[in-house]
Amino acid sequence: MPWTNVYGLARTLLALGTLGTLAFSSTGTLFRPVATQGDYPICTGPMRAGVFCLAPENGLTETRWLCVLVLLVVASGWRPRWTALPHAWVSFSLFSGIAIADGGDQVTVVLSSLLALAALGDPRRWHWQALPEGEAPRRRRTVLMGATGLVLARIQMSFLYFQSCVAKLPHAEWADGTAMWYWGHSLAFGAPGPLQPLVEPVLASAWGVALLTWIPLAIEIGLAASLLLAQHWRWRLFAAGIIFHLSIAAMMGLWSFALAMIGGLVVLCFPLGSQLRVVVPESVRRMLRRDTAGPGLPAGRGEGAERNAEDGEGSLQHASTAGASGSPASSGSDR
Repeated sequence: MPWTNVYGLARTLLALGTLGTLAFSSTGTLFRPVATQGDYPICTGPMRAGVFCLAPENGLTETRWLCVLVLLVVASGWRPRWTALPHAWVSFSLFSGIAIADGGDQVTVVLSSLLALAALGDPRRWHWQALPEGEAPRRRRTVLMGATGLVLARIQMSFLYFQSCVAKLPHAEWADGTAMWYWGHSLAFGAPGPLQPLVEPVLASAWGVALLTWIPLAIEIGLAASLLLAQHWRWRLFAAGIIFHLSIAAMMGLWSFALAMIGGLVVLCFPLGSQLRVVVPESVRRMLRRDTAGPGLPAGRGEGAERNAEDGEGSLQHASTAGASGSPASSGSDR
């Protein structure tokens, strides 16, 4: 089934990446003249379909914040069927309309368009909810369309990582393990001040620079082959990919790129049709039970009510409410 909170998480991450670019960059930064190209947005060819080309004169700021509002709704997960096409449209408009688009914006355009195939048939109110029983047999065509979109997104991510790794290999700096020395000392993409004490010793070491250069290549080729691997290997590669992209974000400041790629990793590495389940630690559950026991409830009675609830004889909420009202919650409450 395509309609799970896993694909919903991917949609949320993609929307947050685009939202961050629009919300935390000024209009003058996003839309500025570029040498040999002219003033942005450039409204020629297919780019004329972008929302910023349809904005009234001097209305780019208002349009930008309208897009932020749309992306907030998408990220919340509300009505994925209604927000699927607006999400894809805003993603396309950002990539084609601003002067500083990067690879993350391009990835977001492709993935949001493919995930729209799933979202258009999604019958849920929120993309975090479980699908109601009996919905699948009545929606076979939309299930097929949604599953097709997710499979294509997985293949796209696999080829993206393959191309990212292979395209670096002909360059001598990546082959001999020195590429990250140049990136690390770049004024534009080098480590920020707080991270320099951590990064500088690594860049000063020949082995450190080599590992910093070659480990990303190994992660990328591993993710490219992940669809051919067993699921337990995909989990390992998923964790390595998240660390990899968060490291790039922290070192180079490419946070929107990191969110887009992590959203793609969710689609690539999680099993199709899988559902995320949040497991609350036992210590937190005990604290919540203590809070729901109500004021004035003796400790012994509350603990007995909780144990009774855990045994399946009643819900925790029912037991704690009964105990607080003064009536016995269960026979176990006197222990």
